[in-house]
Amino acid sequence: MSEPFSVPVTVRGYETDVQGHLNQAVYLNYAEHARWALLQAAGITQTALVGTGVGPVALETTIRYRRELLAGDEVEVTCAFEWGGGKTFRIEQTVVKADGTVAAEISAVGGILDLVRRKLVADPAAVFRKLASDPGLFGL
Repeated sequence: MSEPFSVPVTVRGYETDVQGHLNQAVYLNYAEHARWALLQAAGITQTALVGTGVGPVALETTIRYRRELLAGDEVEVTCAFEWGGGKTFRIEQTVVKADGTVAAEISAVGGILDLVRRKLVADPAAVFRKLASDPGLFGL
């Protein structure tokens, strides 16, 4: 697994529910934000992906809520890729409060979709290696 990449996020008031907690759907937005920030840091843009005829797809996501997040909380959202054989990869993410408390753990299975064939590519790691200026951020 790669070393976790992370991005800071501040919980905004409009992202909370009637109890004042971060709305459950927003955790997915934070995870997606961290994943795209990692791609950008590694030198991969959406334009480059589409230009190559591929795009990342989420196949499964699980969120484990550990502690509440409230408006104004400062968090770091981590992102680390795990590579195995085959067409898919895992992404492990953690939402960590400023005091080190884990607020949520997000595990996802992803793949790279061939946009013409509408099928997963056989070796997603090869796509990241080819497009990234810094594939080490993906643990490659």
